[in-house]
Amino acid sequence: MLRAFSTAATGMTGQQMMVDVIANNLANINTNGFKRSQFDFQDLLYDQIQQPGIEVSSGINAPGGLEIGSGVRVGSTVKVFTPGELQSTGRSLDIAITGEGFLQVNMPNGEIRYTRDGALQVNANGEVVTTTGYSIEPAITIPIDALSVDVGKDGGVNVTDSSGTLSVVGNIQLARFANPAGLSNDGDNLLAETEASGTPTTGTPGESGFGTIQSGFLEKSNVQMVTELVNLITAQRAYEVNSRAIRAGDDMLRTANSIVR
Repeated sequence: MLRAFSTAATGMTGQQMMVDVIANNLANINTNGFKRSQFDFQDLLYDQIQQPGIEVSSGINAPGGLEIGSGVRVGSTVKVFTPGELQSTGRSLDIAITGEGFLQVNMPNGEIRYTRDGALQVNANGEVVTTTGYSIEPAITIPIDALSVDVGKDGGVNVTDSSGTLSVVGNIQLARFANPAGLSNDGDNLLAETEASGTPTTGTPGESGFGTIQSGFLEKSNVQMVTELVNLITAQRAYEVNSRAIRAGDDMLRTANSIVR
């Protein structure tokens, strides 16, 4: 009986964590470049009372065994990098990456972070920065006398000055990873390199498998509300079923205790 209590408790804990992940997905349904996370479960160790295929008589092996599991644990949360919907903004410094790749962001400590959020802005020094104020890598500066800015599909930042002269003031470079799902979340729409993600490869948009840049668009979250709500209902029902297993074990213990009365 006591085994059922601890086993069902692991199931309730796992489903509670799944609800936490779903809640985070739904909370970020309007976050630029956000990628939803999915939950992976793993079963725990088994108490092997009888090994499958054991010899029960001379030349005769049992077709099965007797194993009782210990419950479930959370294996990992995996980011799903399916593309999000592109939303037209009409703003030249709003860019979306169609295909593989991340924008590179310079942090104050000199480290590089990565993002799919293309809502870029210009600070007081004319530097192209993220909405948080971090400059992109490689650094790009827009001249003060620029009348218009346009970002090409290859990442080239074209500027027209007051005299009508068109010039390229920089090129946006993208980075990609062998395992983007292994990137860690740092908040502020930023991702960090890890041992699981591998080292990044950088390149020009549209070349060598990198995605292209779409100016005037933003990539929205890839969270699908219907999918998340279905997952939420599934997790809630699984939580209830595990709680009923605990209740059933409690009823059986109560019945056993009442025998001596």
